[in-house]
Amino acid sequence: MAINVSGPLQSPGAARSDIDGVLAQIRRMQAHTRKEINGAIPSADVARTNPQQRAEPTDFSAMLGGALKQVNALQKASSQAASDFVTGKSDDLVATMLASQKSSVAIQATIQVRNRVVSAYQDIMNMPI
Repeated sequence: MAINVSGPLQSPGAARSDIDGVLAQIRRMQAHTRKEINGAIPSADVARTNPQQRAEPTDFSAMLGGALKQVNALQKASSQAASDFVTGKSDDLVATMLASQKSSVAIQATIQVRNRVVSAYQDIMNMPI
């Protein structure tokens, strides 16, 4: 159940900008995760690298593990924010709801990725040889 803390009903334009904001945040999180996994190259080193040279392929299990750790961190932050709000340590309802929604979006994205991977696996296994 979501609580509307922004006041009266939002216009369709405001809802669209909220969706665009969430999508932009997801893209930033993806880029941040890729940088953590790939060991972010300093900008000075980028100019010296050979553009013809290919980067090593990313290990899927490492990337997946990093994403799951990030989802877990979001869940823990959401739980802590809710606990702090309920016990009175914090009176910031907006931050609590934002943490909850971030956690919810991350879980839903994880579930969708899992569903896609299972579907791809089933398609491969059902291929005639």
